[in-house]
Amino acid sequence: MNVIRSVSRLKRYWSQNNASLFSTFSHPVASGSIPDEISELVHEYSKKSQTRVSLQTLTRSARGEFLTKNASQARNTFSSKQQASPEVLMHSANFIRHEMPIRLARRIKDLDNVPYLKDMSSVQAVKDIYISSFLTLVREPLIDSNVREALFARKLDVLYERHSSVLVQMAKGAYELKDKIRQHQISELDTECFEHMNECHAFLDRFYISRIGIRVLAGHYLALRSRAMEGYVGLIYQYTSPYEIVKQAVADASYMCENRFGAFPEVKIQGRLDLTFAYIPTQLHYIVLELLKNAMRATCEHHGSNPRKWPPIEVVIADGQSNEDVVIKISDEGGGIPRSNRSKIWSYLFTTADPSIQDTLMKMGQAQPPVDHSVNAPLAGLGYGLPISKSYAKYFGGDVSLQSMEGYGSDAYIHLRRLGDSLEPLPM
Repeated sequence: MNVIRSVSRLKRYWSQNNASLFSTFSHPVASGSIPDEISELVHEYSKKSQTRVSLQTLTRSARGEFLTKNASQARNTFSSKQQASPEVLMHSANFIRHEMPIRLARRIKDLDNVPYLKDMSSVQAVKDIYISSFLTLVREPLIDSNVREALFARKLDVLYERHSSVLVQMAKGAYELKDKIRQHQISELDTECFEHMNECHAFLDRFYISRIGIRVLAGHYLALRSRAMEGYVGLIYQYTSPYEIVKQAVADASYMCENRFGAFPEVKIQGRLDLTFAYIPTQLHYIVLELLKNAMRATCEHHGSNPRKWPPIEVVIADGQSNEDVVIKISDEGGGIPRSNRSKIWSYLFTTADPSIQDTLMKMGQAQPPVDHSVNAPLAGLGYGLPISKSYAKYFGGDVSLQSMEGYGSDAYIHLRRLGDSLEPLPM
């Protein structure tokens, strides 16, 4: 009943302020300036329970298995058409209409309360995007026709694009905080403690895991609306090949490395090159690309400017029918990581890149924030590559780990759960 009363008050507020509401949230606002009516609604939604999904759940719901008693018939119908039925699309749209405002509300409260970061202009801009999206979704009526579903999809597509640079915007917020500390504008903090701000790190962990979930739900539903390529169910490819993903990531990382160093190390791939399993290829590509970027950069910097002296990077793909995980190992001879830095490499607030690279990137992004995961990004600098990779792997029950020998090199391990039955590790 509290939510109903809050929605009713919001509707009255909306009708009275309709002309200016979205303009209010089109530019960064001062921390804590959310209107009371909206703040109350955000609070009510943030108390509601989230619904976790798995790769299996997303696949089965896309095929319509939860809408019929005959799951086999639903699978065969989807396979023959390679497209979701109108009933499935309406069911998926209503799930997002219900679920997304809850997840957005929790992150809005988090964005409003995180110490220090909440005062950074880039973080406030992200909060504005989340509030605007939240308000759009809570106003949506029940989706009970093909016409309403199509209109909803159009709105969601706009929101999906609006959120496309959020990852970089949040990294920019961390940079702004570090810069203020560096300039002694926050007296109680210094640059030494910046990398150990546990509360900020925990907030960013919650934020990015939640964001992955939001992007997966929205992207999966939008993908279902178009005729899929053979083997795809929404975002999920039933025959994802780690070997093919690694090859593409090698090409992308080599392109980025060549831009930075003028050449790139050789990459050798071995192991289960014939392996396929159900996964979201774009997520696996991001994880592998980040680890290859690190391995190439370390190799180039450790062995000098002569490419002939650069040892190859080795990738091993391992799997067996009895294995619970698909495992990918990426090994380099890039000099390793000092023991004093090993606890920091999973922090969103730590980077080993030259500060001038980060300064340049942030200045470039002032005119137009770069889109997340672009191959035109620098080889290093933002500081979120490894922790985000870990979050992507953990999202569906996997992990990323690193073993390093200082003076020699590092071995990075990607663990991916084969069965796809792990539920999202959604933060509170």
